[in-house]
Amino acid sequence: MLATSPATARPFPDPPATTMSVQSPPGGDNVRVLVFHASADEESPVVNAGIEAIEKIGQSGPAGQRFTITATDDASVFTNDTRLSRFNAVVFLTGAGDVLDGAQELGLEAYMEAGGGFLGLHDAARTEPYSDWFSGLIGARPTAGSGAEAQRATVELGDRQHPATKDLPLEWKRPDKWLNWEKNPSGSVHTVARVRETTYKPGEGANGADHPISWCRDYDGGRSFYTGMGGTADSYAEADFRDHLRGALLWTTRLVRADCKAAIDANYEAKRLTEPNKPGENDQIGEPHGLVTAPDGRVLYIGRGGADASQPVVTDWDDPNIGKGTGEIHVYDPETGKTTRAGALTVFGNKGGGDELIKVEEGLLGIELDPDFESNGWVYLHYTPHSEIDRDKHMAERRVSRFTFDLETNKLDMDSEKVLLDWPVQIHSCCHAGGGMAWDSKGNLYIATGDNNSSQFSDGYSGNNPEPNFKGVSFADARRTAGNTNNLNGKILRIHPEDDGTYTLPKGNLFTGEEPDEGGGKTRGEIYVMGVRNPARISIDKATDTLYAGWVGPDAGEPSTTWGPAKYDTFAAITEAGNHGWPYCMGNKQPYRDRNLPDPTKPLDWYDCDAPKNESPNNDGLVNIPPITSNTIWYSPAGGGPDFPRDENGVPSYKEDEQEFLLPWLKGGGQAAMNGPVYRFDSDSNSKDKWPSYWDGKWFVGDFYDTDQPRHAVLTDPKTVGKGGVPVHAESLKKIVPIGDDGIKNLMDWKFAPDGSLYVLDYGRGFFTSDEKSALWRVTYKGGGATPKADWVARG
Repeated sequence: MLATSPATARPFPDPPATTMSVQSPPGGDNVRVLVFHASADEESPVVNAGIEAIEKIGQSGPAGQRFTITATDDASVFTNDTRLSRFNAVVFLTGAGDVLDGAQELGLEAYMEAGGGFLGLHDAARTEPYSDWFSGLIGARPTAGSGAEAQRATVELGDRQHPATKDLPLEWKRPDKWLNWEKNPSGSVHTVARVRETTYKPGEGANGADHPISWCRDYDGGRSFYTGMGGTADSYAEADFRDHLRGALLWTTRLVRADCKAAIDANYEAKRLTEPNKPGENDQIGEPHGLVTAPDGRVLYIGRGGADASQPVVTDWDDPNIGKGTGEIHVYDPETGKTTRAGALTVFGNKGGGDELIKVEEGLLGIELDPDFESNGWVYLHYTPHSEIDRDKHMAERRVSRFTFDLETNKLDMDSEKVLLDWPVQIHSCCHAGGGMAWDSKGNLYIATGDNNSSQFSDGYSGNNPEPNFKGVSFADARRTAGNTNNLNGKILRIHPEDDGTYTLPKGNLFTGEEPDEGGGKTRGEIYVMGVRNPARISIDKATDTLYAGWVGPDAGEPSTTWGPAKYDTFAAITEAGNHGWPYCMGNKQPYRDRNLPDPTKPLDWYDCDAPKNESPNNDGLVNIPPITSNTIWYSPAGGGPDFPRDENGVPSYKEDEQEFLLPWLKGGGQAAMNGPVYRFDSDSNSKDKWPSYWDGKWFVGDFYDTDQPRHAVLTDPKTVGKGGVPVHAESLKKIVPIGDDGIKNLMDWKFAPDGSLYVLDYGRGFFTSDEKSALWRVTYKGGGATPKADWVARG
């Protein structure tokens, strides 16, 4: 132990009181750690346990990662540059209050400027309360009175790569004294762990769904790690908590490198790439609806079909030009920074606003590139051709076609069309056209088709009113479409395109198309997922071939004890073919209620989510349909993951005052789910713009709107993914993919490019057109690599 002497505290900053010159970097191959445990009042009750734990950590593990410690409460060590220079890292195991005088604090500052490492434990956040510099070193200050009693809680380990967290459970249940923060540090520090407030009583000053508890960052030339855990002596006897401290010490002592920059908002740059269109032209962008990135970095993006706002909109069915619009394909080349209009299709997709019997959301709906795009130039477009509409019966055709793209001129050969797949859709009512497409690693193409039936005739609950129809075709009964095993609408299809423009069916789809059930001829073999409403955006993680999808719910603003759940927008991680519920069940198998005939305002029984039946008079598929799989994320205007107590038959109460929110990090209001990608880090890429490996394996989920709605990166548990397990961690992206009127306010699509940067489409501020805010954006990472520098690694 070093000799002790009392510290005289004074506010910081002060005039320089030291001429210390700490060697850079402090410490060396003979790794030493200084454990400083002074307190302004009584010694912290965790000191002895903490010193013993840190000493044992230093004496165990691989020989190359061991270290020795010196423990002291003598603050004079910080004014002795020779002594201080011996230590690779300093641990503050302190109590509250002033423990350093001005000169000693300047000594600690000099130590950090020289490249030192700092680890603060629990009450260290209450140390040096008048020092702005020390506040920055710690990262946040606790609220008065928080952390008074130990409580058992769940810690979410969002960083799966930092040595302090990578080997810990995704959900770590442990007791501690949990501190609340005066100002949430998320975004200004790199948070590696959060405590879940729903698992304990946080008291006054609670931070909510985002409650950081351990974090790190490069600070003032050195490395700082802080954990709000370690508030009880028993903590230091826990094997997992010691592993947490070991990882923090490995980084702060320079024994290993780690990334403590990836979750800091300022390290990302969002840049608008396209200018507003020239008056009367769509030279830069159409009505934004989807994008795809090519292997060489070019970005192809589509406009659905809404015309320039100055152009007339035809809504009269007697007019041959009703709904006629132009679905446009543009190409952005990052090498030149230029945009080219690659081609256009005449679509049924410009029919204006109004209610669901006036407006339309058909048009050019999706785009994908062939896996061999670099050699064959094939582009797949999902659209509704105007030439095929039946104005008398209000019917249309959706199709997926292949076109050839000239890689030299950035132009599509519009005469090269080969129609792979087409199917009928009613267009008397809008809206939910879907449109997303994606490839798996086996060359299978997934096609998301929407269910454009109106929910207005069921008060915004299940779209299961069989009566409204136009010339014999129901437009308010989703059991005719999404819930029908013999209909391609409201589905995610999976086909294997062949070079001749045809397709085959891969094994493992939901149906073969030749099921003998109920007389045969009542299934379509293209169906991979049924029971989805408006899957506008889907993605495939090619590392796992997991399908990720999001879809928009109906319109009911609140649950009904008569009819069922409020509108739920939904995201699902899908690992096998299945039925995801609409219009029978939503969320985690929360049923709707069937309707009577001849009076559909009268309820019948609740649907059975485990053995659903399609008993609609509009059904031409199987009556006994596949059981329903729970979804991963669902949210209503009231909150994320609403759930209710259930009766003996498993039916929720649907009473607002009884609902529990399983996903408190999100809620909706106006809501339109926009599924995003799973990021995969490419260690072989030399790109300076790629997002860091911290995000590897995280699923990006967002919403068209940008206030309370999700824009998050989430982690799922591999043990429950695809089985309805909810995410175990979520992290906001609202400052990295910036919200607000001058940011990316209306998120329409987002994809990572081969260089690891993120491209995002902002729809604009008006509907069914493009405006000056409609734009393609790019979000890049500028934070640099791991620290410390490679040549600073001790025993490197």
